[in-house]
Amino acid sequence: MIDKFKYNAGTNQSKIPLINQPAILLFLVIFLSSGMILRLFWLQIIQGSFYKKLSDENRIRLVSRAPVRGRLLDKNNKVIADSRLSYTLSIQPRLVNAKRWPLLRKRLSKFLNLSEKELQAQFTKSYRKDPLRIILANNLDTTQVLRFKEQEATLKGAQVDVELLRYYPYGSLASHLIGYTQPITASEFKILSKKGYLIADRIGRIGVEAAYEPHLRGQWGGEMLEVDALGSIQRSLGIKPSVPGKDLQLTIDLVLQQSAEKALADKKAGAIVALDPRTGAIRAMASKPTFDPNFFSQSFTSQKDYDYLFSSPKKPLFNRALNAYDPGSTWKPVTGMAGMETGQFPPEIMLKTTSCIKYGAHCFREHNGKGFGLIGYEDALKFSSNTFFYQVGVGVGSEALYDAAIKLGFNNLTGIELDFEEGKGLVGNKKWATQGRGWSEPGKTPWIPEDIASASIGQAVVQVTPLQLARAYAVFANGGYLITPHLASRGIDWTSMKYRKKVDIKEKTLETLRRGLRAVADSGTGWAITANLPNLPPVAGKTGTAEDSTGGPDHSWFVCFAPYDASEIVIVAFAQNTPGGGSVHALPMARQVLQAWNQLKKSNP
Repeated sequence: MIDKFKYNAGTNQSKIPLINQPAILLFLVIFLSSGMILRLFWLQIIQGSFYKKLSDENRIRLVSRAPVRGRLLDKNNKVIADSRLSYTLSIQPRLVNAKRWPLLRKRLSKFLNLSEKELQAQFTKSYRKDPLRIILANNLDTTQVLRFKEQEATLKGAQVDVELLRYYPYGSLASHLIGYTQPITASEFKILSKKGYLIADRIGRIGVEAAYEPHLRGQWGGEMLEVDALGSIQRSLGIKPSVPGKDLQLTIDLVLQQSAEKALADKKAGAIVALDPRTGAIRAMASKPTFDPNFFSQSFTSQKDYDYLFSSPKKPLFNRALNAYDPGSTWKPVTGMAGMETGQFPPEIMLKTTSCIKYGAHCFREHNGKGFGLIGYEDALKFSSNTFFYQVGVGVGSEALYDAAIKLGFNNLTGIELDFEEGKGLVGNKKWATQGRGWSEPGKTPWIPEDIASASIGQAVVQVTPLQLARAYAVFANGGYLITPHLASRGIDWTSMKYRKKVDIKEKTLETLRRGLRAVADSGTGWAITANLPNLPPVAGKTGTAEDSTGGPDHSWFVCFAPYDASEIVIVAFAQNTPGGGSVHALPMARQVLQAWNQLKKSNP
């Protein structure tokens, strides 16, 4: 019984799995089949379009084609900014493993006549920065490119890329005016991608390159290529040509610009502006220290070079023609205008000048130490009398002086296309002082007598840019019109009322100032402007020596316009922190540019 029971028990236990196995297997088959069906449904129906796109992208390659950036031309169609092709040797690390690299390096060195040591150095240096593309050599010549193409089949993983780089044939000439281009950053791309920019795009940073970016850049094109599993090109599926950017003709004259740069050559820092007072067309605009914009087209640049450009106290990227400085005696016509326009100091007035006039706690001296006796506006400008203009400025007050300055365009942007780089300058007055002077709390820095005395001769509380000064003197040169300085004509009528406005100034005021400025250049502090140059037309102008309110050495200024009766050119010369006087340092700079202009006029009547 025991044995039989054991046998039956064993038999029953062995039959249990046999009875349930088909059901379990069926369940497993249904479960797995359902999962497969659901997965296929998900892949083919729900996600079908997505995976089709991935498949196409695996089979199709889109090759972008960069547009050619528009050229920059001077007024005579001389090219001052262009684009050139650059050939770069690079490799893709995913196609070149550690075993293949030494052989590839040796072949590249042999076929392209490149140093193995330098190739290895670039490989090691760049791998950590970009594991997808390693640049080994730049600016390959035509022979090297042809040799590479001949041996390309044996150089798997290496490639020669063609790039369009901005090229400035005259190097640093007019660099601040022209500007430069640079690759866009990742943060910029998030915004610029909506405007059609690609991550490999370049954009104008400063100067005309930035101001006219939409005009110059063009539109990207591309080609659709079909490739096999190995990445080899099978055929072209279509090409969309890139649209080149538009050329831009500037108002500057290359010869005059070269003259301005040469005039600045022996100065530590400064600026020169030359413009047409009739239209506002800028003929030259130079700033020093300068830089070579070709630097930004290089693939490899040293940290030392970057530090010089961006961290140097010399500020070579800083456009001094658009930055504000103390104008010194070049400001005196503004004070004279305020005196005559208010009626408190009419054109025929005579004032006694002396060695010193006391305002507040300070004695404001005459620059010759003794005064010029009883004189009027013409002699006051001719000799650049300080005490004459102290009396006028203090007499009319800060508000009248401020009003005259505003009429001449000071304390405002000039309208030039480079407004994103331009300073507004400063014309201090009582309201500005009581509001805190821009650095203190309201009520703690009141306007004092010393302020208006300083403001009368362009010191301390007055700062202007060389371009603002050129624009203001254009009013005296053209018969009373405030023009809009510009770097490109663009088919605009710059003499229309929108761009050239009549200044609210009495005719007698204007003529008095003009006669005084003519006397300066004829027999006054600026007599040397035409000395021994009998071929120059009559010139009017003003010298200026200004204390640097930031604590540095004096600035030197000279402004002039010619011909006196029907002016065609206004020139402002500024030597930053160059003590010795405007007639000693700035006048010779303006003289060089004036001579160049006169020669151009004779050769192109």
